[in-house]
Amino acid sequence: MKSKLDRVWVGLLALCWLAVLGGCPAGRLHQQRIESFATAHGMVSHLTQGQGFQHLIYTRGDLVAARRVRIYLEGDGLPWVNRHRIAPDPTPRDPLALRLMARDPLPALYVGRPCYHGLSNADRCWPWLWTQGRYSEEVVVSMLRAIERQLPPAGSRRLTLIGYSGGGVLALLIAERLQGVDSLVTIAANLDIDAWADRQGYSRLTGSLNPATRPPLEPGISQLHLIGERDDRVPPATLSRFLARNPDAGARVFRGFDHRCCWVEVWPSILR
Repeated sequence: MKSKLDRVWVGLLALCWLAVLGGCPAGRLHQQRIESFATAHGMVSHLTQGQGFQHLIYTRGDLVAARRVRIYLEGDGLPWVNRHRIAPDPTPRDPLALRLMARDPLPALYVGRPCYHGLSNADRCWPWLWTQGRYSEEVVVSMLRAIERQLPPAGSRRLTLIGYSGGGVLALLIAERLQGVDSLVTIAANLDIDAWADRQGYSRLTGSLNPATRPPLEPGISQLHLIGERDDRVPPATLSRFLARNPDAGARVFRGFDHRCCWVEVWPSILR
């Protein structure tokens, strides 16, 4: 059951949503650019059903025959235009996780979130799903179901979840439930969403799940968390509680890196 604060947010978001309904040409333009980039890098796109939502999927390589599949999860995109205005379409302008996948030689899968990639006006989509509820149970379960539809039967698959920024939060939450995951990599991820919100002066995401307050992943899943020394969006200090509760997790701080620079450039060497 939603808390009183969640119900207040629901009412405010509904009012905001009435103001932005009617389409978003900028969001469609972002998606056209993403599609062109994916096609140029040999990726195939299609829609797949999650639980209650559709998801845009990009694949490259034979996922069924592959012994190892890497699954890429994108950051939060553009949930807010500014501190006072919710974006009508949260599709990322420059999808860093997709750029990482383009440099990965193995079969790979990119999974969009509910209501992203031109789907913001689909049934059941509304701004709570990309603001307060961006890491909610509803979002996590739908993404999990969408991933499962793309993969060979459990038991024959070995999976690596890779999440950039808020996609790292979702990667942690999905790793708890997805069979076959034996490794997890996050890049510049806000793994303690309360500490991150407090540090940035944001309202806490009361509709979302926080990896820093959940039990650690099972020891059979190796974890590597990549952190930018100069990341002012997810400052390294905000990860201290998560890392303390997950003593088996590996963490590596990259000197001179920030939230976006220079992950794409070094990604092939990290994969090796």
